[in-house]
Amino acid sequence: MDIDGFWDVVERSATETGTRQARLRWLENHLAALPAKEIVDYATWFTTCRNRACTWDLYAACWLFTGRGSSNAFEYFTTWLISLGREDFEQAVGCPDRLLELPATRRLVELSRNHRHERTTPSRDGRIRLMRVTRTRRSRWPDEVYPNFELFAYVPGRAYERATGMDSITLGDAVAARGVESRFPFLSPRAQPDGEAWDFDDRTELLRRLPRLARHHGITAGPDDSNGDKAEARWLGSGGPLDSDPSSR
Repeated sequence: MDIDGFWDVVERSATETGTRQARLRWLENHLAALPAKEIVDYATWFTTCRNRACTWDLYAACWLFTGRGSSNAFEYFTTWLISLGREDFEQAVGCPDRLLELPATRRLVELSRNHRHERTTPSRDGRIRLMRVTRTRRSRWPDEVYPNFELFAYVPGRAYERATGMDSITLGDAVAARGVESRFPFLSPRAQPDGEAWDFDDRTELLRRLPRLARHHGITAGPDDSNGDKAEARWLGSGGPLDSDPSSR
């Protein structure tokens, strides 16, 4: 299986199913029916693509867009990007600042706007203003579209176990034998994102590296800013990092 074959399988898993669970089942069944070598091919291309996405700038874009900055959150975010298909993945990896141009992220932005409604009214004596917040659902984004698809990464291992009777560790060893090792988990001496490390709280650097994303989230540079050079993002009006993150996708 070459890289074109890999992306064909990824995209077919989306077009031939209607939900994430159905997609996972379709992909596992499809891979399990292939020769073991082709499952290793798929896993190798998957790891290679996820390694390409492991950059400091895309990590910052993930943090800014989702409000989550853990290494696990970034790992599952890159898996989600792969699940979107080749064109969207290449756009996000090639220019993280164009993340908001993807159809999937545009939909998430719209869902965020509809998630939280605020109404402010004055008190009877007019001395204070009362704010009433109404949420249309528990999480700003439904599970089916959440920018986190952890389970998508586990499918090759399950398919390999079914096809060969060997555990998923053996699949990882086969991929590593081809000279491809995952950068995840990262932030260790062994694995670091590509590019120059930088402080995501640095407002000036955010505006320089990710100007469109920063401005979309209300981050601007100004001499009268009481926060100085530190960034304080407004996560799409949704409560940001305090929103719940579903445990499985």
